[in-house]
Amino acid sequence: MTWTRKILRVNLTEGTAKDEALNMEWAAQYLGQRGLATRYFVEEVDPKVDPLSPENKMIMATGPLTGTMAATGGRYSVITKGPLTNAIACSNSGGFIGAEIKMAGWDMIVFEGKSPSPVYLYLENDKAELLPADDLWGKTVWEADELIHKKHQDPQIRIACVGRPAEAGCLYAGIINDLHRAAGRSGVGTVMASKNLKAVAVRGTKGVGNMKDPVRFMQATQEAKAVLAENAVTGEGLPTYGTQVLMNVVNEIGALPTRNMREVQFEGAHSVSGEAMHEPRKSDGKPNLTTNAACFGCTIACGRISTIDQGHFAVENKPEYWGSSGGLEYEAAWALGPDTGIDDLDALTYVNFLCNEDGFDPITFGATAAAAMELFERGAITTEHTGGVELKFGSAEALVWAVEAVCKGEGFGKDLGLGSKRLCEKYGHPDLSMTVKGQEFPAYDPRGIQGMALSYATSNRGACHLRGYTVASEVLGIPEKTDPLVTDGKPELVIAFQDATAAVDSSGLCLFTTFAWTLDNIAPQIDAACEGEWTVEKLAELGERVWNLERDFNMNAGLTGADDSLPKRLLKDAAKVGPAKGKIAGLDEMLPKYYALRGWTNEGQLTDDVRGRLDLPS
Repeated sequence: MTWTRKILRVNLTEGTAKDEALNMEWAAQYLGQRGLATRYFVEEVDPKVDPLSPENKMIMATGPLTGTMAATGGRYSVITKGPLTNAIACSNSGGFIGAEIKMAGWDMIVFEGKSPSPVYLYLENDKAELLPADDLWGKTVWEADELIHKKHQDPQIRIACVGRPAEAGCLYAGIINDLHRAAGRSGVGTVMASKNLKAVAVRGTKGVGNMKDPVRFMQATQEAKAVLAENAVTGEGLPTYGTQVLMNVVNEIGALPTRNMREVQFEGAHSVSGEAMHEPRKSDGKPNLTTNAACFGCTIACGRISTIDQGHFAVENKPEYWGSSGGLEYEAAWALGPDTGIDDLDALTYVNFLCNEDGFDPITFGATAAAAMELFERGAITTEHTGGVELKFGSAEALVWAVEAVCKGEGFGKDLGLGSKRLCEKYGHPDLSMTVKGQEFPAYDPRGIQGMALSYATSNRGACHLRGYTVASEVLGIPEKTDPLVTDGKPELVIAFQDATAAVDSSGLCLFTTFAWTLDNIAPQIDAACEGEWTVEKLAELGERVWNLERDFNMNAGLTGADDSLPKRLLKDAAKVGPAKGKIAGLDEMLPKYYALRGWTNEGQLTDDVRGRLDLPS
């Protein structure tokens, strides 16, 4: 039973931290992390709550395999109602703090209320204290992390923290742990800051045990690790190039959204690709990539550590950025690069550094900057708004100015901190926001990968690649190849990916394992570790249960089937070049069948039959 069977409930209003028993009946139905925390959240929070009010709650949750010897068992999630979308938010992060929470003896930490003044939680095994954070407020994540470590004189403390934009109300602020890993999307960091909670610092020395069958667990994990090592993606591609292995691949198939998704291929893609990160720079002869890095217990090591050319305009007078830090992942590289028309690799790396340092989502930031560039091109935004900066596509200088403006939370930086939906509405062109449910698209154009059109539209947390990654099948042929340009069979494919992903996210494992693993590889690990019987069929049903529970919360929060849509640009403007030339996103062909397969009404509402079959709360 790798649950600790304990949760910590922190009432920030009252300044208390109390332990309580984990609901094991719910654990048997929802497993952990994303699923189990969502069950708690739905039980305790009014769906119509203002995300930034004290009545909203925020849960940091581990899975039963978090902190174990399972490959990639370092994940944790943050569950709340997101201010960017007004929908349920579940943001998943790697690094080391998830394992540290588990090794301190906790399955979840539930934060409720709002502290009257800034605080941080210090958690050392069973000892939980809310400590003053007035000296940390107004600091960056990196500054606050250093100060907390100095206060406690323990280099092994693991810290999750929010930056200045979260404090200033940037709607897509994340929670940064271990300096450059992030629960990054939907504004979970904004919620944390709204509660006057600056950081969570954890030290756990208890370890993780209580395996149902330790010998069988060791055998199952070793067999699963061998599968990862032998797979071309998890054993070679990701360790070598990280997720950036995808940049040239997706560009070649005509599905790389470019210049605010007006185009589907970027002429400068190679310059900001994983391959380019390995190539020596002309300026100093050194590559952008310094090394790869791994999260707790990970045998893949897809993380990037990069160093910027000291003579680059972004850092030439800023020696504090001459060292190495978290490098570009594919989604960030795309949003900051092709989507803004910029092919300056070191500029993108600097911008990514600042997104980590001050804690905000580079996907939403880059896509918002791209929307602002199109607004500037149309004259809706002028140099009077930007203080003289020409916010043009292709301008690395403009992007650097924009990210620094968001960090400061001043002037036009506050507008950029709204996200593209509210920015485009404010400046009179709502159709220029490339979002679903208020959240910006990631790096796959659905005109060139049709399954992603349906996956984006129906995602419970707004446009997201990590809720149903049909790219694996449509582009990479995993677990089997499907044609990215057709809509037939895609509703079935999307549902299978959505449900399986929900199960993986509830386990404590990383989703990247599914490039090599199926539930057939995952179920034996969970079954050996956890009490009860955990079969492939049970995990698939669990994933379906979690998906429907999130959906039901959103419907009760006021979302409707009308929110399962895409921007007009993707539904009306066909791709002009590449394999997808002449294609639009075929959402209208797929959505009715998706609803029918889910057992929902024609309007996308859950039925009593679905609720009863999945034993969902009424």
